[in-house]
Amino acid sequence: MPPPWLGTRVLEEDAEGYGIAGPTPTELRNRAWTLTDTLPMLPGDGFVAEIDVAPDDVIARSTWERGCPVSRQELAWVRMTFWGFDGARHTGEMLINARVAEDVVGVFRQLYEAKFPIEQMDITTKAALDAPPTGDGNGTGGFVCRPSVGQTSFSQHAYGLAVDINTFQNPYVKGDRVIPELSRWYLDRSRQAPGMIHRDDVVVQAFADIGWEWGGDWSSLKDYQHFSENGR
Repeated sequence: MPPPWLGTRVLEEDAEGYGIAGPTPTELRNRAWTLTDTLPMLPGDGFVAEIDVAPDDVIARSTWERGCPVSRQELAWVRMTFWGFDGARHTGEMLINARVAEDVVGVFRQLYEAKFPIEQMDITTKAALDAPPTGDGNGTGGFVCRPSVGQTSFSQHAYGLAVDINTFQNPYVKGDRVIPELSRWYLDRSRQAPGMIHRDDVVVQAFADIGWEWGGDWSSLKDYQHFSENGR
């Protein structure tokens, strides 16, 4: 079970509004729990996915707004099963560009069949995007209307053309900046802890099969959680 304080301890922020990275608490090392699903279980057994045009209520609880670089009609609402750290079948959701939805579902089918564990899969809300940093989140998802870290231009997530997986086990790191801020323990990529992504593993290969690139291969920074169609 996650510690009761998860998501509640607000970090001190730097001049740019990012949390100041600190050591990983003992409770968050070898992190291997699965949070409660927010959707009913999809019917059937094994991997199942449903793809629809994103309805009004889903768009309303997402980060989409006028001015985002993709229209709401271009976003698909995907519900699919995933393998949890508890060794059980779960159901999650994400928004993704409709043009690539089938390909992305194919990737997650491979991850399910390989029993690659995911903590949670959900849609980022405006409240979550604007919340002060706690440094202990661990999301898996697609569309988020926001700029790239440390930049003013839109991230590929804002186009629905990028996916992050297990953000805590697979942090973003550039110099002293680590996101999530308490995930430093996972910067040692020689570790083989559950949920981590490594070069040439099933996750990297599944995305490579659809022509997507991995942020763990970047040279100026590392974004171990990140996959995108254009490699950015």
